Amino acid sequence: MGSNLHRTEHNTRSFTSMLSEMWRRFQKLFTRGAASRQTRRAQRLSWIRPGVQGDSALRIILQYLSGFGNEFSSEDPRCPGALPAGQNSPQKCPYGLYAEQLSGTAFTAPRKENRRTWLYRIRPSVIHEPFSPVRCAQGHGEHFNAVDWNAQPPNPNQMRWMPFDIPGPGARTDWVQGLHTVCGAGDPRVRHGLAVHVYACNADMADKCFYNADGDLLIVPQQGTLRVLTEFGRMDVAPNEICVIQQGMRFSVLVDGPSRGYVLEVFDNHFQLPDLGPIGANGLANPRDFLTPTAWYEDRELDGYTVVSKYQGHLFEAKQGHSPFDVVAWHGNYTPYKYDLAKFMVINAVAFDHADPSIFTVLTCPSHRAGTAIADFVIFPPRWSVQEHTFRPPYYHRNCMSEFMGLILGRYEAKEEGFMPGGATLHSMMTPHGPDAPCFEANSKAVLKPERVAEGTQAFMFESSLSLAVTKWGEETCQKLDANYYKCWKSLRKHFDPSRK
Repeated sequence: MGSNLHRTEHNTRSFTSMLSEMWRRFQKLFTRGAASRQTRRAQRLSWIRPGVQGDSALRIILQYLSGFGNEFSSEDPRCPGALPAGQNSPQKCPYGLYAEQLSGTAFTAPRKENRRTWLYRIRPSVIHEPFSPVRCAQGHGEHFNAVDWNAQPPNPNQMRWMPFDIPGPGARTDWVQGLHTVCGAGDPRVRHGLAVHVYACNADMADKCFYNADGDLLIVPQQGTLRVLTEFGRMDVAPNEICVIQQGMRFSVLVDGPSRGYVLEVFDNHFQLPDLGPIGANGLANPRDFLTPTAWYEDRELDGYTVVSKYQGHLFEAKQGHSPFDVVAWHGNYTPYKYDLAKFMVINAVAFDHADPSIFTVLTCPSHRAGTAIADFVIFPPRWSVQEHTFRPPYYHRNCMSEFMGLILGRYEAKEEGFMPGGATLHSMMTPHGPDAPCFEANSKAVLKPERVAEGTQAFMFESSLSLAVTKWGEETCQKLDANYYKCWKSLRKHFDPSRK
């Protein structure tokens, strides 16, 4: 009996000791968690504060939702239960929010194509002063020249641009101010066409946001990470990543320093993943690797917040007294998203011949003609080349499509000299193009063995079924067009000898 009582007391003391230890650990974790929450709050504030730049700025690891075109839902954890239960537009939304729908397709579009999202926000986006035309400053007069493609005479020549200039420290330029149109076709008023832009900037969009009423924007950073604040949440988009901001979505861009990149704008449709056909169910850009931001809001009132709108190829601005990034929760399938190009699953020829570049398509904006795109976004990533008795670089080509190429990093395999990161080329409809003379001579004699191609390189192409007109800014004002580009083919020699096969 006494022995049992002693064991009971011992077990009780052990249990009490265990509880005490658990309590001490809980207090330690709680204290650490509170400090962590304070740090996260400071980091969150530093992420959106205009003017915070460089590695000294605290950053947070942003959370994303995985998938392409999914039905997503998200709410800021500071307001749990902000999403209405069982309906889209209740008489009274949780927390006194407003319900607002953002439609990316017609109400009656087929279900598989229908795109819309419900936003639950502190103030509806209709609260703003009237829009008025933006008065472009000197040097910013070629913004979004998507209206009159006949202003410049046509030019069928091969074109190559040296790296586009980035504004110096004395010329404060934000992302919108740094946009210039290089080429394009069509008309946003009839929802048909595209435009290719470049951006070069060095400053945050301070108390300013932008939205495009004309179409979707596919953004390709080449230098400098973009901190993109949207109505849906926040995204970090670094070089070798892309993001897509779809029609009507408001966003603001913060930068860490001098930044440069490319933009593909489409008027007809939204981007989608290409069909895989006999490739099968998996490959190329896998849906799970596309990331959508999670809900985050700021309740910030201020005088003179600027909303910039691109409408029918022109810029307008309106003032309002609050930040537009006040969406506490949202649900739907019409969202911004980002993608890491390093995750692309490369398909390639493994026996002979050079496969067509369509196998490198990441996203496509289809036309009404089957298999023909208003625009394809194509990349040329690092990969293995193993073909036998084959000229492995890209073949010489005349194309019924227009090909605009850019270089994010490295050296492009078909032209290792002259085509530089931050520059571009345009090979227009039926204009001949292909490897330069040094590339042809070297690869015609190379010992064919398995080798890595494009290591440390990322080139891309915007390919379109439309014939693209070059703007005056692209052909003259920017002063980056290389007049000697054609000479890279001049030294190609005749090798024909009828006496040998």
